[in-house]
Amino acid sequence: MIRALALTASLGICPCHAQEEAREPLPDFAICMDMEAARYERALKRLREMPDAPEFEIGDERGTGYCGSVGIVLCDRLEVPEQVQDCQLALAAEQLALAAKVRDTLPDPEAVQTGGAFEQALYPQVYALAEGISAGPDCDGAEAAFQAWCTAWEANNRLSTAVLAWQLARFMGLAEPATEAGWADSPPPVRPRARADES
Repeated sequence: MIRALALTASLGICPCHAQEEAREPLPDFAICMDMEAARYERALKRLREMPDAPEFEIGDERGTGYCGSVGIVLCDRLEVPEQVQDCQLALAAEQLALAAKVRDTLPDPEAVQTGGAFEQALYPQVYALAEGISAGPDCDGAEAAFQAWCTAWEANNRLSTAVLAWQLARFMGLAEPATEAGWADSPPPVRPRARADES
């Protein structure tokens, strides 16, 4: 929950409605996750080009958390409270479905016999977290607006853990790229930014 509040604060949003004056165009959640999977593949390629065998130092949940933030911001922009809540609950369902797809691509820890000592010790732990069952209804009892927001964030937490486990399995050569595994598509090309008018 603390991570969620920090991310929403960094984006300038509150749990109920976005407070942006000038609204930047944002990718939808699915495209954002496609971009995150592609970002990881680039980071992995750079790491593998290093002369010394590196440890798993590129695992990161922030990208998945950012995509959850983007999804919530887009919901907030609907402005009508009921629509915002419906959108956030739909976002939660989308994230949980994606987390299930990611988990389906993870190798069983007992079959892992590659990677360094650090990675072999870490993988069973992140795998267990990704496969874990929620400790309880963390969002129950809150008013409807906060409950929908909280539900979307809890779904993002579960997705983030699943993606982290995939990142480690991918680092160890035990998982396919997300596009080949079928849980992400190639992101759209990035448009070059227009140069500032210097006249």
